[in-house]
Amino acid sequence: MKIVELDGYAANPGDISWDGLKELGELTIYPRTAPEEVVERAKEADAILINKVNITEAVLEQLPKLKYIGVLATGYNVVDEEAAHKRGVVVTNIPSYSTESVVQMTFAHIFNITNQVAHYGDASRQGRWSANPDFCYWDTPLMELSGKTLGIVGLGHIGQRVAAIAHQFGMDVFAVTSKDAMSLPKGIQKTTLDGLLGVADIISLHCPLTKDNYHLIDAEKISRMREGAILINTARGALVDEQAIADALESGHLAGYGADVMEQEPPRKDCPLFSQPHAYLTPHIAWATKEARERLMRICVDNVRAFKEGKPINEV
Repeated sequence: MKIVELDGYAANPGDISWDGLKELGELTIYPRTAPEEVVERAKEADAILINKVNITEAVLEQLPKLKYIGVLATGYNVVDEEAAHKRGVVVTNIPSYSTESVVQMTFAHIFNITNQVAHYGDASRQGRWSANPDFCYWDTPLMELSGKTLGIVGLGHIGQRVAAIAHQFGMDVFAVTSKDAMSLPKGIQKTTLDGLLGVADIISLHCPLTKDNYHLIDAEKISRMREGAILINTARGALVDEQAIADALESGHLAGYGADVMEQEPPRKDCPLFSQPHAYLTPHIAWATKEARERLMRICVDNVRAFKEGKPINEV
């Protein structure tokens, strides 16, 4: 079996092994592949592995030998799933490999905004503490999480873990979810987005992006959030209207926005959030801990092996 990895650098820049895949077939690895290079590189492949390379119907029409597409991520919107299925091409993804890492990043953003860790670390290196007349100082508001209300939008594996940890900090947790209220873990109260906006001190997004929730958080929704609320987004950038977020930060209606995702990635240089000091943006790295990527690779190998044996798993 000929296996072609079209954009392997992001998942594996060289610190984990490809050996498991090499045992399953003739493996060719490209660190990155431009759109115009996809067909030429994949034309002899039985199986391709991708992360963010788009596989459209037009591309599939030019790959008659292709039998398998393995997406090295949980989301698989980069593949025209209907066109693949129509051609008998199996598509798989990697579910739940990064749950703990994304939860960790969610709280990293919460802690950074509520405790301003990066700000005080930078100020100390610049001599602010050394020059202070007292043993301590603070020049930003500091927030204790205990007793505050966390609103979670999307209660899958990640949302549930965020809720469980929030409880350990003494937070009240409300969730917008399709799950039945009676089936929710203890301590999570089901509500609507409208019900959440006015009561949450912190709102954290953990839902997939669909055609129905594009710009779920827009100017109108933000206007109904509590003054000084915090918004966290480790899900998908387009769940929020970035201009509306920037405007709310500028006015002070939002105290902070912590995000690991952007509407466009890499973001455009004139993104309005870059001019806002209370927008804290990390470059889509919540999933990228070594532990999570090693887990991703193990599941990827299992997926390809199962396909090769005629018993596909994690098929979408």
